[in-house]
Amino acid sequence: MTAQLELFPATLRLTRIDPGQNTRRFYRVALQPDLFGGCTLIQESGRIGQAGRVRAETFANEGVAVDALIDLRRQKARRGYQV
Repeated sequence: MTAQLELFPATLRLTRIDPGQNTRRFYRVALQPDLFGGCTLIQESGRIGQAGRVRAETFANEGVAVDALIDLRRQKARRGYQV
């Protein structure tokens, strides 16, 4: 693992629970370095207790992938997700 990933979390799990709206959602993001110097951002989301939807996005380097993870964290926080 390189210095970039040592400074920032490689895995992030967020939840949004609102009993009034019957909302129980999770969002998990993980960074995974690849063999070619790039980094893959793996996103899983869905209802807590159910299988989630998984998406993967590849980035040229870890710095760009960490920036994308931080942006996703901000977006989800605005929608009510908490760590």
